[in-house]
Amino acid sequence: MQYLLCDDASVRKNLLPLTFTRPVALLRVGITTLREKWNHCLGPDAGFYTEDYLSAKYGMRRDMKQECLWINASFIPDKALAQAVGSLKAGQILMKEGRWVAFVYEALCRPDSEGHASDAASDKQDSCLFGSPLPGEAGKFSGDSVIEYSGECRQIRYPWDIFQENSRQISLDMEWLTEGRTSCRIGGAGLQCYGSHPLFAEEDVVVEHSLIDTTEGPVYLGKGSRIMPGCLVKGPLALCEGSLIKMGAKIYGGNTFGPYSKVAGEVENSVFIGYSNKAHDGFLGDAVLGEWCNLGAGTNCSNLKNDYTEVRVWNYAEERFIKTGLQFCGLIMGDHSKSAIGTQFNTGTVVGVAANVFAAGFPKNYIPSFSWGKETYRVERALETARIVYGRRGKVFAEEDARILKTIHEQTESNRVRFNTN
Repeated sequence: MQYLLCDDASVRKNLLPLTFTRPVALLRVGITTLREKWNHCLGPDAGFYTEDYLSAKYGMRRDMKQECLWINASFIPDKALAQAVGSLKAGQILMKEGRWVAFVYEALCRPDSEGHASDAASDKQDSCLFGSPLPGEAGKFSGDSVIEYSGECRQIRYPWDIFQENSRQISLDMEWLTEGRTSCRIGGAGLQCYGSHPLFAEEDVVVEHSLIDTTEGPVYLGKGSRIMPGCLVKGPLALCEGSLIKMGAKIYGGNTFGPYSKVAGEVENSVFIGYSNKAHDGFLGDAVLGEWCNLGAGTNCSNLKNDYTEVRVWNYAEERFIKTGLQFCGLIMGDHSKSAIGTQFNTGTVVGVAANVFAAGFPKNYIPSFSWGKETYRVERALETARIVYGRRGKVFAEEDARILKTIHEQTESNRVRFNTN
């Protein structure tokens, strides 16, 4: 049976700007992405079912000759949930407190004389699935076909769920990623480590004259990662492949630095999805950064209001600021966005995709995608910058990547008009 990780339409909107540029399944929480967790539980090669403009890069068309297991990608799998999902039969749906978790559709058609499924049947199936509150026609699932999941479920529904859940997921990921394995030798000199939780290093890790404290959680050092001299590091921490912690950094617990990121200064309970840099001094806490972001030297990000009241954050689905229920909430930044040197972000600031933030004093709490200060960042210029940034990391900025950014530029024009002219 094939299985697809599906973007729940309402959840995806709540997770913007992080899901402007990727399916929900590619959000990172803990050491791994949601897709990697599902692949571990159910087997490799999960496909995606996502927005049309993302499908050229991430989409996977259903094979109509096979039964198909559709999974709400925003749920975080564990053994019990994966077992319940994997036990579903054709025509059954798994629910949790009014939210769909997974369902199975039977093969819709028999192959023709040449072994191909009917395009008409495929189009009909696609048209009735995506964007519905419940995937598929509601009438398909009733009575005994609806199974209520009785176990505990964890779901990423808002950006701040990522940093709230991160410490726990680092520990859980560490268990299955390192099961039956021995940590590699750590290169460098002067490492001091103490604490009861494990420290695990992949190949070619270097730590120089730094202190690692695993008292409150494990530390995972990905392949080729490096910690430069004079760093103070607390677990839980995931320093993913090729990432770097620069000299003298103070890294508190709950952090994930995705592949090929650079980190300096003071960071607490934050997640970099990957390929993003905070390479200079300044504070960042209770935050999520997408890919290809850069925080300029001296950028500081508040995560606590001076009056200690609940933080409100811009929500794309409701197009207004909503309550988070949190006292601590910092920066949420979409892919390709950057801040100038000395930038001071207010508590709970949301920055869209490909925004360049520079201003005297504090910028606004919501900065639309493709903002250039209070002007519009021309899409051609943004694409050229992206090509340069990709090239610096040995990556190719493909035509699909350009089309994705162009689409986001078009979709967010009204927000720029509304907020950058005020």
